Amino acid sequence: MLRKWGLLLSSILLALIFASMAIIPPAPQSGTIAADRFSSARAMTDLRIIAAKPHPTGSDENAKVREYLSMRLDSLGLKVNLGEGELGERALKRLNKWSGENKSEQAIFNVIGILPGTDVSKPAVLLMAHHDTVWDSPGAADDTVGIVSILEIVRALKESGPHERGLIVLFTDGEEVGLSGARHFFSSNPLRDKVGAVINFEARGGGGTANLFQTSKQNGAAMRVFAKAVKQPSASSLSTFVYNVLPNDTDLTPALEGDYTAYNIANIGGAEYYHSPKIEVEALDERTLQHMGSQGLDLTRALLAADTLPDKKPDATFFDVFGLATIIYAPFWGWIFLGLAGLCYGLSLKGEIRTKEILSGAVKMLIFFGLGGGLLYGLNVMSGSGAGANYYDRLAAIRKLEGLAVFFCAAAFFAVFGPKALTVNARLGAALPLFLLGIVGQAFAPTATYFISLPLMLCGFKSLMMQRWPSHIGTKLAVVILTAGVAGYMIALGHLLMLGIGPDLLSVSILPAALAALVILPLYEGVKKKTAYFLAMTALLVSAAIALWVRLDPIAATIPLY
Repeated sequence: MLRKWGLLLSSILLALIFASMAIIPPAPQSGTIAADRFSSARAMTDLRIIAAKPHPTGSDENAKVREYLSMRLDSLGLKVNLGEGELGERALKRLNKWSGENKSEQAIFNVIGILPGTDVSKPAVLLMAHHDTVWDSPGAADDTVGIVSILEIVRALKESGPHERGLIVLFTDGEEVGLSGARHFFSSNPLRDKVGAVINFEARGGGGTANLFQTSKQNGAAMRVFAKAVKQPSASSLSTFVYNVLPNDTDLTPALEGDYTAYNIANIGGAEYYHSPKIEVEALDERTLQHMGSQGLDLTRALLAADTLPDKKPDATFFDVFGLATIIYAPFWGWIFLGLAGLCYGLSLKGEIRTKEILSGAVKMLIFFGLGGGLLYGLNVMSGSGAGANYYDRLAAIRKLEGLAVFFCAAAFFAVFGPKALTVNARLGAALPLFLLGIVGQAFAPTATYFISLPLMLCGFKSLMMQRWPSHIGTKLAVVILTAGVAGYMIALGHLLMLGIGPDLLSVSILPAALAALVILPLYEGVKKKTAYFLAMTALLVSAAIALWVRLDPIAATIPLY
């Protein structure tokens, strides 16, 4: 028993290390690194100038930013021009609401830079970010982090050029009032016909990893380029699936109406700074800028060097492994993983099938997953979610809400699984509800279900090893690595899901928690019933206290002023 506790504690410690690798951006790079590499320190020079003051569309500060961007692109050797358009009625109404004015028209100005390639017949690569901010926000993140990423990417590319394929830079205006600049470019600018691939850079907070969260349809070939090129990736086909379900838009939305290979990269950490008047230069995590820019440079360089740009291939399943590499495969492999998971679990039973124990394990997991999700929903309502809640104030409370979810999931684990260890039959039963989810997901969202099918296969393989070769040193090492790998990924996934949709749907955290519980169960030996229920009740009370704290806390100082 003591040996299993040791393996469990080692696995949890390693899981936390893995999770931190996935959710903490890489270290900033100084201005002394090689000239052809991305340096956040060099990019910060531009960021301090651009994000000195708020610069919404139509403002004098916005005009100054345009002038600065034109000058910087010219200094980098690009041919610069302005694409002028007009705000539509809805966009103008929003701008007037912010400013208190009653303008009848408002011009917008895209800043466009062109770096011709040596072969003008090849479609160009377009790098895009928006130069306007919301009202009264200096926008050090949204979207100055994208703007300066592009400037530093272009500078680094010039060091390794020239390239056969041309490069176009598009700094759009009016994104915050209806994607106006991007819509104007992709509907009427002749340059749109010279573009073959688009990379958009966005920001929804002041920190965290920069994640590839959206692509053009039929992304199989496009994502294979990304997987091969990007050295510190953060990407997942689950994110692309979830984002496509949500009613959200960025400047890439108008581009996706065309036949481009397209990628969307953004950070969503430090969510309290989204559209905030407090997101000044000092509030931005420079590591986020480094992560966005280094991925963008790797991907841009690969696209510029490609003989032909990626064509349309069936959508792929993909995800990064703790920021170290991107795994990519055809979605049908999910069925194979589920089949291998079932085979491994079946072989681990050694023919000793105990239906009652299997049923007991299944009921326990259903209680953990179903009742736990329902109670989390209730705790979210207790914390102030629902009609009338301030969206930005909820974003500012994400760290507390994550703590609430962690304590509740711990409470649910000890209440459901705490008193005693599960037999191998019962562990198979606990896996069955997740198998069902995996089958449904594989049928209706095959690119998004890897986080169920792969862990189930690894859990099944671990169960088989522990039953067949329990004392082998290789088994113990594999058990620790497999447990840490699955649990660490679920911690990181839970964190990203919380950042993405947690303030409105806290119960989303129960699914990664269930998968983490499944991989932990073979090493969990149980505790005394009184101890288990004490731990469960204590954790539940803490989660309820956090919910009340969020509800009663004064509204955050970081919320937008518009």
